[in-house]
Amino acid sequence: MGARRRGLLAVLALTVVVAAPAGAAPTTPGSQLTAGQGAIGVRLLDAPVSAGKDPRARLYIVDHLAPGTVIHRRIEVSSTVTGRTQGLLYPAAAVITSGSFQGADGHTPNELSSWTSVAPGRFDLAAGGRMATTVTVAIPRDASPGERYAVVWAETRSPTAKGGGVVAVSRVGIRLYLSVGPGGAPAADFKIESLAAQRSTTGFPVVVARVRNTGGRALDLGGTMSLKDGPGGLRAGPFNARLGTTLAIGASDAVTIALDERLPAGPWDARLTLRSGLVTHTAAATITFPAKGAAAPVGTGFPWRTWLYAAVGLLVLLLSLVVLRAARGRRRRVGAARSPA
Repeated sequence: MGARRRGLLAVLALTVVVAAPAGAAPTTPGSQLTAGQGAIGVRLLDAPVSAGKDPRARLYIVDHLAPGTVIHRRIEVSSTVTGRTQGLLYPAAAVITSGSFQGADGHTPNELSSWTSVAPGRFDLAAGGRMATTVTVAIPRDASPGERYAVVWAETRSPTAKGGGVVAVSRVGIRLYLSVGPGGAPAADFKIESLAAQRSTTGFPVVVARVRNTGGRALDLGGTMSLKDGPGGLRAGPFNARLGTTLAIGASDAVTIALDERLPAGPWDARLTLRSGLVTHTAAATITFPAKGAAAPVGTGFPWRTWLYAAVGLLVLLLSLVVLRAARGRRRRVGAARSPA
């Protein structure tokens, strides 16, 4: 499991955290933060060869490990900030809550962060500079089974003014999703339970999908929605689902898809495809956008028009078979009548 592959990029959402006093709120780790005239970025350089087809393993440190296992993953820190930039690299706790992966403030520990170390733990970069550092995770032999979460922060601080004052702290990080247990990794899976057509406060059409994590791993969901068979036979899309929805094991949350304001109300046959890593599911429903507020959620499946078309197609096929069989019987009777006695 310690096998690695080089050159994999971590492209995550932009995150800027300014946290002067201790106890600031947790934040979603991102791969880049703006710091004055430039930015500090982090990316993952290594991933398990066994997870080569899993896009999540190219973004985050994702693995399933037996107790007693030690792994090493390299990450890169880069700077485009004018002048030199100095900072710290360290692990901290993380949780998944309300559909979001949240890294804890500062050096807040948890079980996984206590198993994790970063060396070197400091960076000193000129503008345009970059450096690689190694994240080591050592699973104790007596570790209990289960999935755990943490984050590796790259942190910079503003200079302290004379006489004290507030210090601006900025952090950007890479997520860790680590499952512990014997054998293979628990299967990841989810179910799209319903779709609801809504209007935003500004009048834009929005679809909200209710998704439940039915597997044994946390999920990072993304995907697209297409609309067809709208008024006058209109089609629209695909529209991207809002990224950043993370579902804990057993959790249910909403995935939002913002649509074009010019869309008529409907009805529409909506088809949503969501994926997390190698797991992909598609759901369909017939929806109509209300004048305002939210319509009742619609259970997913195939829209009634799809069932109608399928039934008509099946009926046509059956009738064709009956006509063909009757024609063959007629030809046999005619042939028999023409045969000499």
